[in-house]
Amino acid sequence: MHEMAVTQSLLDIVLKEAEKAGAQKVSAVNLVIGEMSGLVDDSVQFYFDFMTKDTIAAGAKLNFKRVAARMKCRACAAEFVPAPEEWICPECGQWQAEVVAGKEFYIDSIEVDDADKGP
Repeated sequence: MHEMAVTQSLLDIVLKEAEKAGAQKVSAVNLVIGEMSGLVDDSVQFYFDFMTKDTIAAGAKLNFKRVAARMKCRACAAEFVPAPEEWICPECGQWQAEVVAGKEFYIDSIEVDDADKGP
């Protein structure tokens, strides 16, 4: 359910930036989402489609780029892709890993049309 609040914040940012750019229409929003963020693409898309009705972002396409999880061992500094629910370092066997990638959630870019130039 947190996708609803996250999507509202996303839309607020998109509309604010589109207004600053003088855009007439938002055509696409390019998102980067880490696989450990807990966000579900279909849920974000559902809420975005619902929330954008009667805005300049209505009909805009959401493009999702997923970032794989990566860990770094605090004991030996090895970086590795964690096995599901198993964050033990494959190099030294220690349980001292920190997440270095995979928790991202941000807007990479917003594609807009402006009245004078088009897309």
